Amino acid sequence: MIIDTKAGFAAIIGAPNAGKSTLVNRLVGSKVSIVTHKVQTTRFPVRGVMMRGDAQVVLVDTPGIFAPKRRLDRAMVRSAWEGAGDADAVVHLIDARHWTGAFAQAVGQEYEGPEEDEAIIARLRELGAKAILALNKIDLVERPALLSAAKTLFDTGVYSDVVMISGLKGDGVDQLADLLGERMPVGPFLFPEDQAADIPVRLLAAEVTREKLMLRLHQEIPYQLTVETETWEQHDNGSVKVEQMIHVSRENHRSIVLGKGGQTIKEIGMAARKELAEIIGRPVHLFLRVKVSERWQDNRERYSALGLDFDA
Repeated sequence: MIIDTKAGFAAIIGAPNAGKSTLVNRLVGSKVSIVTHKVQTTRFPVRGVMMRGDAQVVLVDTPGIFAPKRRLDRAMVRSAWEGAGDADAVVHLIDARHWTGAFAQAVGQEYEGPEEDEAIIARLRELGAKAILALNKIDLVERPALLSAAKTLFDTGVYSDVVMISGLKGDGVDQLADLLGERMPVGPFLFPEDQAADIPVRLLAAEVTREKLMLRLHQEIPYQLTVETETWEQHDNGSVKVEQMIHVSRENHRSIVLGKGGQTIKEIGMAARKELAEIIGRPVHLFLRVKVSERWQDNRERYSALGLDFDA
């Protein structure tokens, strides 16, 4: 039998806050990865499924690659490189501003700078990989500086192609999608054509709530929190009852999440419930609780729930 379709995996790697989740969501055409302005939003590879002509591209949105210090950091970085190593194509996404000097004019960003991109380039060279370079946020950079940065990066020898894009606005994303489709090996589709992601819905629900927490409390609470979907009950009327536990590391963090009279957690719950209902296409009844778990990052079961290797 002659197979006239192609299917494979494409890993999106890059430093924190380069725009990986935004790009994956744009390529897939629906929300499969949470997006905030904070670094280290993605804690595990999220697979989004993109159809491009006769090719199916399973996109792996990896955690940002950075210098790991804690156990959680090491697990995230290891997860990112494993996602890249298993892929049929690799996209190195770079915030173009950091290679043009434009970033010095930006305010309030938490990106570490080109040192992390240079470390990724060195690792790609060690692996003998040929990645696609995607220069992102081009709408924020003057074209002459952008072209100079593209040449500097391409001359490192680790890239096969250079694509200039804006993941947020969509510029250049079709060209990148075409390149990824061409790179996929011949074979049958890995997922149904109408399936956007293979992330378990309970995990997606937890990530949606965590996104709302980060957006609402970005100046008040650190990253040491996680959300766990404890129950997922489907009712006969088509609605879903979801109970989630928010784990924080300190008692004062619990008070911040709850807010005065419980108003903050109520607003977070409403925003998460609305978005989750839109994603799964059915009514959602969401119940949130907050628990102080000082050492949740040392819990092996919590790592497994996040799709990470505790022993990394």
